[in-house]
Amino acid sequence: QVLSCRGVMSSPLRIAVLLSGSGTTLQNLIDRIAAGTLRNVEIVLVIGSKPSAKGLQRATTAGIKAELVASKDFKVDGKQDWPSMSSRVCELLAQDRVDLVVLAGYMCLFIVPPELENKVINVHPSLIPAFCGQGMYGERVHQAVVARGVKVTGCTVHYVTNEYDAGPIILQELCSVTSEMTAEQVQDQVQELER
Repeated sequence: QVLSCRGVMSSPLRIAVLLSGSGTTLQNLIDRIAAGTLRNVEIVLVIGSKPSAKGLQRATTAGIKAELVASKDFKVDGKQDWPSMSSRVCELLAQDRVDLVVLAGYMCLFIVPPELENKVINVHPSLIPAFCGQGMYGERVHQAVVARGVKVTGCTVHYVTNEYDAGPIILQELCSVTSEMTAEQVQDQVQELER
């Protein structure tokens, strides 16, 4: 991709979205592209880690190529084989000449190869470094936020490294938390920020 004199990319940024669930972030991206508020971007591939991932259906409905790389198919002696699974994902990314990978509720360890360093981002539902790391995902994060009694939370977009939630932070958005709020209410607020 080449930047023109005006700083506009001459061809769209080719994005892949990796997901494990409903695909809410995928839908947000699809909607923003359709509305013209996210320009020069094309979602060329969606990879799901579960056959039941609603995000795969969202991709198909939007006319985006959807692939299943099921985590259940990558086990050795009953343990997840993340290197083999990551290798298969990388094969698909290379086939579609992906420029940027977005982890959007991807509940698997994606081992970032050197050629994708600084080309993989994640949306995490807290203000990193709080409430992050292995095992901190989805509603677990919001339950921990409520249990701890923090006054603010939010979401973080960060580069992915081969350590959970440890990559450089790109962007953070925050919202207030009151003592009366439930984990579900906090989650709703954070998901609104993610849009």
